Amino acid sequence: MSHIIQHPIFIQGHKTILRPPCKETDLDFCYFWLNDPEVTRFLTFFLPQSKTEESQWFDALSNKKDNIVLAIETIDDRKFIGIMGLHRIDWCNRIATTGAFIGDRNYWGQGYGTDAKMFLLAYAFNQLNLHKICSQVIEYNERSLNYSLHCGYQHEGRLRQQVFKHGRYWDLILLGLFKKEWLPIWRKYQKTGQVKVK
Repeated sequence: MSHIIQHPIFIQGHKTILRPPCKETDLDFCYFWLNDPEVTRFLTFFLPQSKTEESQWFDALSNKKDNIVLAIETIDDRKFIGIMGLHRIDWCNRIATTGAFIGDRNYWGQGYGTDAKMFLLAYAFNQLNLHKICSQVIEYNERSLNYSLHCGYQHEGRLRQQVFKHGRYWDLILLGLFKKEWLPIWRKYQKTGQVKVK
């Protein structure tokens, strides 16, 4: 008889749940997503990812003290749809970099990434006491750029022709966010579930 794994709820948002990744249930999804050209066109991946490599990535998660990686689930049916995390955490200077992808394309453009990001930022600022959160976006990834800006991130710079994708070089846009910039947006989001000013 097969058993159903009951995943914990680490962070609960309006539309999403963030929880620790589970190799047993999540590995196959990540394996397919990270070999989907429509997904990886927005990431820095450029090599095929084997199931063995994905398995090793899951195994290594518990040994990385400067990374906090969380699975994204829908709150309604607990469907695993992506990965989000705080990376390269500098515990002395209180700085981290966010990274995320929604691997299930059926959930693109519906606010799931924004919801997960806002509640991850609440954890970063209010629980971990981080001072600054950074992010990087390939210039053609307008969806990721816009949702980051809606969450409060500010343009900090641009690395010219930093990423080679689709036969040419693209700039990498650098973003940064302080708690004081994010807090008014967070207060609005808690009440309305909206980050855009209407």
